[in-house]
Amino acid sequence: MPDSTYVPPKVWKWEQESGGRFASINRPISGPTHEKELQVGKHPIQIYSQGTPNGVKVTIMLEELLAAGIEGAEYDAWLIRISGDQFGSGFVKVNPNSKIPAMLDMTTSPATRVFETGAILLYLGEKFEAFVPMEGPERAECLSWLMWQMGSAPYLGGGFGHFYAYAPERYEYPINRYAMEVKRQLDVLDRNLADRKFLIGDDYTIADIATYSWYGQMVVGGFYDSKEFLQVDSYTNVVRWATEIHHRPAVIRGRKVNRDTHSGLAERHDTSDFDKLGL
Repeated sequence: MPDSTYVPPKVWKWEQESGGRFASINRPISGPTHEKELQVGKHPIQIYSQGTPNGVKVTIMLEELLAAGIEGAEYDAWLIRISGDQFGSGFVKVNPNSKIPAMLDMTTSPATRVFETGAILLYLGEKFEAFVPMEGPERAECLSWLMWQMGSAPYLGGGFGHFYAYAPERYEYPINRYAMEVKRQLDVLDRNLADRKFLIGDDYTIADIATYSWYGQMVVGGFYDSKEFLQVDSYTNVVRWATEIHHRPAVIRGRKVNRDTHSGLAERHDTSDFDKLGL
């Protein structure tokens, strides 16, 4: 049950050691904590990220563009560990919000910075006229689902994920509140996908890439050891859609980027980098 004895003070004060897995990097102010310039590679697109659900949206998109034969989408991906790298001065210049991923388009002068995953996906889709309808009702539908994902995922990650998996103590009320919302969101997706191959119809778009990275990966692989708790297998249309996307070669590659593990690539600078992973 929730702690009914807590009474908020008149003025909130920052308790630096508030507990929880990410307590050491959470703070109520913005800006850099240390000086560190970003590295820049030889390719038109520079990505600064980590292979989280938000991070892989962009690397999946770039791998899909390359698979479609768009050479201008070649990129360098640099690892930004969200244990503190995101507060380096160079990264904050690219993303003042200090969240991964962030992107530099080096084909413009000066280079164009883009942050927030929805903005990056839309920027790339429009730049290369791929994976986003350029006009008409299909474009409106695509952007609607993209914005739906941007507004919904914080309930899954920062809400449900935090209170179910990362908070120093488990409380019934916030877990129930966010579990209910996550299940409602999965039901929204499941109903929409009942008669559609992808989110807007027959075409695979940035809306699918963005939504798969959170909700698709959740139903296929599971987040927070919560598959049984949330009964994600019951959303059969979402599972069907997610499974198809999960096995796309570009998606497999994109998921591996900026993962500092034996089965991933901490950095990616050339397609041949995937050879060491057998991809």
